[in-house]
Amino acid sequence: MTVFFTDLDNTLIYSYHHPLGQEKICVEIYQGREVSFVTEKTWELLKQVRQKTLFIPVTTRTQEQYGRIDLKIETPVYALVCNGGVLLKEGKEVEEWYQESLALIGDSRDVMENAQLLMEQDENRSFEVRNIRDLFLFTKSSAPRESAEYLRERLDTKLVGIYQNGVKVYVVPRRLNKGQAARRLLESLRRAGESAELVLAAGDSEFDIPMLESAGLAFAPESLKRTHRLSENVAVGKEEQVFSEFVLEQVIGSLNID
Repeated sequence: MTVFFTDLDNTLIYSYHHPLGQEKICVEIYQGREVSFVTEKTWELLKQVRQKTLFIPVTTRTQEQYGRIDLKIETPVYALVCNGGVLLKEGKEVEEWYQESLALIGDSRDVMENAQLLMEQDENRSFEVRNIRDLFLFTKSSAPRESAEYLRERLDTKLVGIYQNGVKVYVVPRRLNKGQAARRLLESLRRAGESAELVLAAGDSEFDIPMLESAGLAFAPESLKRTHRLSENVAVGKEEQVFSEFVLEQVIGSLNID
């Protein structure tokens, strides 16, 4: 069995801000607006990959946000949302997984409470501080780099990571990462008699690096390589190619799909 863990936003799907040309398919509608798309080529490739791998989306999106996405393929059996803290099986949350996630990050509880207070006091904050199911914190800032540094100077970064993505600022327990979630799910599958012969992963951001490092073969864009050190198992796509198409072509190549 081949398992393919993949991020969604800016890895397989793109917002309406991203230039994809005319040959694109809407995969997300929010408040009556078309907000996310895939290229037609991506969709054609994804249909092949979905049939030949255990295709597992892994995203920081909440279950509600993930539920807005319709890739127009057979629904994945598994999906990891909330940065891996929540497992969906056939679209339904697995409660045991969530409780295990909370126990896993128990050592960071005091730091996370302090982080929420600091984020609320940040003069650059431009959005409410959201506590995502007691798993991680999220807000927006008019000066996100300054806000991230403000938090790094005041929090125990051995227990939590501080991430900036555009105007968004996150505080996430170190043990709540996509790589850890991928390993947990692989172990669960192994115990059920479904061992993975090949593990593939794809992602475009700092959130995805632990997942990329946990795979046998992984894929990342050149932009991530410029800002972060990537392990030798990570193949890097060139900027002139749509990253989602590069990823899926590489997956197909690794499987020798005709």
